[in-house]
Amino acid sequence: MAIYGYARVSTSGQSLEEQVDMLEHNGVDRDNIYSEKYTGTTLDRPVFNELIEILKPHDILVITKLDRFARNTREALSIIEPLLNNKVTIKALNLGTIEDTPIGKMIMRTLLSVAEMERDLIIERTSAGKKFAKSHNSNFKEGRPKRTIGTHENAIYDYYRDHSVKETIAAFNISKSTLFRIKKQIEEERR
Repeated sequence: MAIYGYARVSTSGQSLEEQVDMLEHNGVDRDNIYSEKYTGTTLDRPVFNELIEILKPHDILVITKLDRFARNTREALSIIEPLLNNKVTIKALNLGTIEDTPIGKMIMRTLLSVAEMERDLIIERTSAGKKFAKSHNSNFKEGRPKRTIGTHENAIYDYYRDHSVKETIAAFNISKSTLFRIKKQIEEERR
């Protein structure tokens, strides 16, 4: 029997460290923690697939929350049920242990349904709030406000004009997409 952990965040700007720390604190060796920055909208996640392949009967898979597996009940069941059928125990730190028993499976399905309902309610409330704001505020604009260009962004742009993309993102510890967003915004403002 081995204990493995899985941590996932959806975007490169998010940190895995909190999940990894929680997994370690709950008895998973760092060497057995598989983590990745990969969207939850797809089930084809390379690191997760690698972990699934090495799990053997009676192993324990620890996750911080069930939503690290999937975005809805159907997806989660398509992952969890084969693991349970293979006698792998799943321990979700926010819920408890899910085992291959009739009660364990019922609890899992119930919790997944409640989690999906909560997610749907959040989306519904957010949509209603936006609709209300649009009808009561003529200045309402959906999405994040446009970032203002400051001295840091200008320094990045000026550096980039004399250096490669690779050198610039390394020098300022930013992503390529951030660099191109800054470049586009500055060039649009200077037109």
